Amino acid sequence: MELLPLWLCLSFHFLTVEWRNRSGTVTATSQGGCKSVGGVVDCRGGHFASVPSSLPSHSHKLILDANPLKTLWNHSLLHYPFLENLSLRSCLLELIGQCAFQKQPHLRSLALADNSLSENYKEAAAAFHSLLDLQRLDLSGNSLTEDMVALMLQNLSSLESVSLAKNTIMRLDDSVFEGLKHLRELDLQRNYIFEIEGGTFDGLTELRHLNLAYNNLPCIVDFGLTRLQFLNVSYNDLEWFLASGGEAAFELEMLDLSHNQLLFFPLLPQCSKLHTLLLRDNNMGFYRDLYNTSSPQEMVAQFLLMDGNVTNITTVNLWEEFVSSDLSNLRFLDMSQNQFQYLPDGFLKTMPSLYHLNLNQNCLMTLHIREHEPPGALAELDLSQNQLSELQLAPGLTSCLSNLRLFNVSSNELLGVPTGLFASATNITTIDMSHNQISLCPWPAHLNRVDPPSCVDFRNMASLRSLSLEGCGLGALQDCSFKGTSLTHLDLSSNWGVLNGSLAPLQDIASTLQVLSLGNVGLSSSFAALDFSGFGNLKDLDLSGNSLTSFPRFGDSLALQTLDLRRNSLTAFSQRAVSGQLMRSLRTIYLSQNPYDCCRVEGWGALQRLQTPHVADLDMVTCNLSSRVIRVVDLPESVPRDCKWERVDMGLLYLVLILPSCLTLLVACTVVFLTFKKPLLQVIKTRCHWSSIY
Repeated sequence: MELLPLWLCLSFHFLTVEWRNRSGTVTATSQGGCKSVGGVVDCRGGHFASVPSSLPSHSHKLILDANPLKTLWNHSLLHYPFLENLSLRSCLLELIGQCAFQKQPHLRSLALADNSLSENYKEAAAAFHSLLDLQRLDLSGNSLTEDMVALMLQNLSSLESVSLAKNTIMRLDDSVFEGLKHLRELDLQRNYIFEIEGGTFDGLTELRHLNLAYNNLPCIVDFGLTRLQFLNVSYNDLEWFLASGGEAAFELEMLDLSHNQLLFFPLLPQCSKLHTLLLRDNNMGFYRDLYNTSSPQEMVAQFLLMDGNVTNITTVNLWEEFVSSDLSNLRFLDMSQNQFQYLPDGFLKTMPSLYHLNLNQNCLMTLHIREHEPPGALAELDLSQNQLSELQLAPGLTSCLSNLRLFNVSSNELLGVPTGLFASATNITTIDMSHNQISLCPWPAHLNRVDPPSCVDFRNMASLRSLSLEGCGLGALQDCSFKGTSLTHLDLSSNWGVLNGSLAPLQDIASTLQVLSLGNVGLSSSFAALDFSGFGNLKDLDLSGNSLTSFPRFGDSLALQTLDLRRNSLTAFSQRAVSGQLMRSLRTIYLSQNPYDCCRVEGWGALQRLQTPHVADLDMVTCNLSSRVIRVVDLPESVPRDCKWERVDMGLLYLVLILPSCLTLLVACTVVFLTFKKPLLQVIKTRCHWSSIY
């Protein structure tokens, strides 16, 4: 017993040493609610009015976001000399002491976003001067002007990444970023920049990423940042983008000019590594076919560029501006939401590596498919929402779409596609031809009958997996329409009568279908063949907008997870439907906009008690009760009793109520009559006596 205190002391000592050794790896909550893990201290949202002084002194990363600090005093960080990363976002900072960072020689990253440093920017600039090895600085959202920024970045030559987003910068010149020779990333988005003087970025020899999105730039002329790799100038007011002439090699790989006011295809560098070009939502078009020019001189524009005493003249061919650009490495091109009415001959031929082409929402009327146009590498082609009435296929082409995987021509004016268009598309997986007035070829291929020239044939497309034919005005399908395919996604919505009351046209793909849309196709429960038992892999089924009066039939081995029965004619929701295999496999079901009878939804309570399926439109499901529309979830408890009385045959009820009364009255009348029979007759005879004549 005498050794017990000694053992307790030794145990406590070893436990203390062990905790100290592991303090760098074990999560512990210190005073004030901060969390420390391996030298990283997280105090965000802790309502601190000053930097806590009781945190581990060896911390290398301190996060104090969303605390009302307001001021970072000279002594605030003295307890943490090993800091490498400091985050003070949204701390209401207005003042930083001039000596606040003098004891942080290892600081590499400083985040001061969403504060008010413009109030005392000179003091902040003085504080930054001691950060000789700072690499990342975030000053976004501080209402800084270009003069403030120039002062705050002065002498920070070690910076590699700077964010100045969401400030009030209006113009840039070569003094703003002077001396930042190691800068690689610069974020200037969401300012008010309307002018960038020539030479502003010339001193940034290591600059690779430049973001100028959401500003007010009217044009970019004589672009000459040859070492830049990423440039984002989206959401500005650009009407022109002209790269500098000459044969200088550009490193540019990604250029975003979307959401501007460009009128012409941009004049890109003659030698570049550009692989992504985003031109979405501009006013661009090709105009050569709209002008009857008699000489090449009428097809050019000259730009006069004045830089001090130096004047340069740039001549641009407005109608074939893409010819001089280097597009040989281009893989992703987005030209959607513009005014293109046609593509010039040879335009796509300049892009042999093109993989994705988006021409959605333009004014295209025809598209000519020639050799190498589109290029053989093209895998995704989006021509939706144009005015296409014809696709022209050059004769003799055998491999023009050999690598195509996605083909979207929805919402056009097509009546069909050229015969043999998909013959070489052996890799195609997705076709969207919805909202075109097309027809499917009706005859089986082995009958050797001549199909109509305008019909579309999807038979024997072994690679096809997803097909959308919504709103195509299709007639009744033949049983062989999808023979030879392995479709997993099929949309036949808004084609009234396309199945003609039978699922037989889908039998060839019943075993592979996973998503099937049959909304608004005229289905009703009277169709004896409306049985989905053979669709064993079906996961998503849309039957909305039809005339179903009861649940369709499904097999026991069901994989269905989502079922849409909105806008049908369902009046009942029986207990049998809830307890069946369907409800055990479903995850989501849509039931609203049906004329349910409140007296016939006895299965609703059981459905609500199930964990699955989830009724996605629960609050919109209503039923009718005595000419009233009630939400099913609000049905009062008295409704079942009322429904029982409404279901009784009222004629029989009245008969049951009246019959006892009638029997009672009859018995009473009989008793009275028998009791008073003789006296009553005598009285009558006495009072009504007449003499007899003999």
